[in-house]
Amino acid sequence: MKSPLLSLPGAVPAEGVDEGVAAHYGDLFREQRTLADGTGFVDLSHRGVVTVSGEDRLSWLHLLLTQHVSELPAGQATEALILSAHGHIEHALYLVDDGTTVWAHVEPGTQDALLAYLESMKFFYRVEVADRTADTAVVHLPAGSIAPVPEGVVVRETPYGRDLFLPRADLESYAAEVGSPAGILAYEALRVEQHRPRLGFETDHRTIPHELGWIGTAVHLQKGCYRGQETVARVQNLGKPPRRLVFLHLDGSEVHLPAPGTEIRVAEEDPDGRKVGFVTSSVRHFELGPVALALVKRNVPLDARLVAGDTAAAQEAVVEP
Repeated sequence: MKSPLLSLPGAVPAEGVDEGVAAHYGDLFREQRTLADGTGFVDLSHRGVVTVSGEDRLSWLHLLLTQHVSELPAGQATEALILSAHGHIEHALYLVDDGTTVWAHVEPGTQDALLAYLESMKFFYRVEVADRTADTAVVHLPAGSIAPVPEGVVVRETPYGRDLFLPRADLESYAAEVGSPAGILAYEALRVEQHRPRLGFETDHRTIPHELGWIGTAVHLQKGCYRGQETVARVQNLGKPPRRLVFLHLDGSEVHLPAPGTEIRVAEEDPDGRKVGFVTSSVRHFELGPVALALVKRNVPLDARLVAGDTAAAQEAVVEP
């Protein structure tokens, strides 16, 4: 869906999966600063919105999700995954229950597949699943924001800020009231700084939760019953994930950022030697400079100097080896 905020002065449309909202409004670093100091907001109205209502909503979702939600208090935010039978990540949900309905936002374009899966699992449970993307827009207010929240709007509050499930018809007027819009590139820069993985960026067809540090935030290790749980338990108790997420400080003298998918090698080895990983997200941060998230093989030494394509990179462990 194309956001009405693309008509704001300076708005440059985003491309790819984030198409439909602004990449930036003319000043990427200023926009990052407004988010860092709590004065900006981000239009995430391109994200999918799914609701689950009904008497059995929490107990039913508890059987499907990696997170413990059977007794989720109203207003408490959480995140959860849906895995394949082999434990690979298929969906990431950012959700909150308002007392009668579970609201979740998901990656753009993934809501249809998610809804199809949820509908196929309803059986005799008293639940209703709905796609609310057409009438609900997600707006992100960063931590520390004092922006008003309209009465009746469902809010998902996290350490990183608040996600508002705003009526789509009110998006333009709310933006005019709040001011200081920041584009998706500014939001992504802070996400990378905070080491937060994103479905479709840090994941591929074989990613398991342990590799990205989603254990603890999106996976509850004291529950079972969900699809893929056997893989999660086996890796947790008997093995180690084959890859691990790292945060990269990139050589600032390079003009271009290494694109997602860029191969990573160990600097001390032959430049044409073996690939040890790949870049998943790369951004220019207003304080840190060029940085990235990447997946590397578990046995890559923590002190190894890496090269992402032609760009030198120093690593910080996000997931310990």
